[in-house]
Amino acid sequence: MSYPRRLLTEGEEVIREFRPHWRLLVFPFFWTLLFIAVVVLTWRVVPDVDAFDWGVTALAIVAFLKLGFYPFISWWFTHYVLTNERLIRRSGVLARKGKEIPLENINDLAFSQNILERVLRSGDLLIESAGEQGQQRFGDIPDPEMFQSLVYKVREDRTKDLKKGRG
Repeated sequence: MSYPRRLLTEGEEVIREFRPHWRLLVFPFFWTLLFIAVVVLTWRVVPDVDAFDWGVTALAIVAFLKLGFYPFISWWFTHYVLTNERLIRRSGVLARKGKEIPLENINDLAFSQNILERVLRSGDLLIESAGEQGQQRFGDIPDPEMFQSLVYKVREDRTKDLKKGRG
């Protein structure tokens, strides 16, 4: 997982890039185990009723694709990138969508975590920016408090560089 360098502007550097928190994979993993168990038990326990076995297997495969495979693929193809110029979110498998927020347009950053997210060190980042959209939610960020601090630091460094005429 690396943000394509061809999409960076001249002088732009990637500070941090990551996917959403791994906790989003817990339920798809358990669903996958459940579907495997159902298929194995169906083929081992049920007497020779091939139509039933194949029917259960087909349903398990469809359910796996919806509840196990698709969430994993969605997680895999979602990227958060912080550069020295902007904050980027890209997602989507076949159809892609993205959001870029220039650091100098960020007015406020707020993070939120419920109890479970705090234990697992994940949470959401709410970014208020100057522009049409107003607020953007970056969900399921690993260690959002640290990332919030990092964005502020990079933004401050960017502001200093722009004032010196190096931006």
